[in-house]
Amino acid sequence: MGRGHQLPRLPTATPRGRLMSDAFLNPLDAIRSEAVRLDGLDHDYDALIEAVGDRSFVLLGEATHGTREFYRMRAQITRRLIIERGFEAVAVEADWPDAYRLNRFVRGEGLEATARQAFDDFERFPRWMWCNEEVLSFIEWLHDHNIGRPEDSRVGFYGLDMYSLYRSAEAVIGYLEGVDQQQASLARKQYAALDHVRDPQGYGYEVAAGLRPDCRMAVQERLVQLVRNAPEYLTRDGRRAADEQFFAERNAHVVMSAEAYYREMFGSRADSWNRRDQHMTQTLFSLQHHLQSQGQAGKIVVWAHNSHLGDARATQMGEAGEWNVGQLVRQRVGSAGSMLVGFTTYAGTVTAAHEWDGPAECQIVRPARADSYEGLFHRSRLDRFYLSLGDPVARTLHSPMLERAIGVLYRPHTEFASHYFEAMLPAQFDAVFHLDETEAVEPFDDDSHARHRETLSSHLPGNP
Repeated sequence: MGRGHQLPRLPTATPRGRLMSDAFLNPLDAIRSEAVRLDGLDHDYDALIEAVGDRSFVLLGEATHGTREFYRMRAQITRRLIIERGFEAVAVEADWPDAYRLNRFVRGEGLEATARQAFDDFERFPRWMWCNEEVLSFIEWLHDHNIGRPEDSRVGFYGLDMYSLYRSAEAVIGYLEGVDQQQASLARKQYAALDHVRDPQGYGYEVAAGLRPDCRMAVQERLVQLVRNAPEYLTRDGRRAADEQFFAERNAHVVMSAEAYYREMFGSRADSWNRRDQHMTQTLFSLQHHLQSQGQAGKIVVWAHNSHLGDARATQMGEAGEWNVGQLVRQRVGSAGSMLVGFTTYAGTVTAAHEWDGPAECQIVRPARADSYEGLFHRSRLDRFYLSLGDPVARTLHSPMLERAIGVLYRPHTEFASHYFEAMLPAQFDAVFHLDETEAVEPFDDDSHARHRETLSSHLPGNP
């Protein structure tokens, strides 16, 4: 960490009034003293649910995009937050229009006969992030939970991401066709300037290279006009009319953000990263405002990667000029309004691709480096545990350490360069779940992945 780097303040008070001797203040002793061992039952999450209190945002991360336990645990925690703490929405690292089809299904407004059919709009790589058995099980539960409940108290499921440039443009036009034919015709002309070949990266490259004019003004005008005409479009009464207008408005925001993102991706990495996380944060707070406008409290659970939900100021990202959702949420509502929870793993298997747009494969995750947080947690010999990152843990983990992040790609042969970064975990998260060994998430309707997983499992330690 650079000397000028400003980290969130670490806690200084010892919980429960206990005084800790200097001899006790080493990381392993603190972890063993404070960790709550996990038994695989609902009571594993009692400490977390109690710590949430009346916060409005609980951000649940993941160290990889392909670990079964992370999806399963987030679903278990979210069920309890919905039932016991009155949370009203789940917002995930998925494209807005794709997730909105799931939202309609869980709220009993979709046309699908089964939950699996509601996943059909997830066509973009990497499908396994959401088209997997753990998410399917949660969507089925959420649908059943909402049955029989009043329309204004049903829990929704929403996407925060902004890669859906063309799908969102189509959704805006589709909405306008039902409420304003003249504006629908104008929107077609404005959005047609994006790219007739439907290649957002190609559009961004040609603009950056000066081969074509950008259409930033056109997409901004489309959003302004949609917001300006909203009162007229909402002359129909009812929650669904307001929901559909909000859906269209957020799609117009997606088009505007995505157009800028694909232009900026050929420039500074920090600019494109910040554009994406700023968009996700704006969507999150817009969703809260929308829920509150419907008479709800605006309490939302977020599922995304650790790199998005841990406070960027506590990592190398901050030094590179990057911010993220966790940082922006903390800055806006503080620790009293949000709780940031990380998830880590030491070894096992993961679903990931070797190259962008490649097939989902079940890969062996190398044991974490000894000089990483994951290596430290492994040495505790606690196997699976929940750890609050207040005192005394924060006082013992006062120096940066390595942390591992596996996204949709896993490159074990260049693991140190590709997947490790420095962080101060107690400033990055409020709490963390660690699992020593984890399994790859199971995509549904993917026979090749299942065969690969079966072959790989026969070569793991402990198997003949």
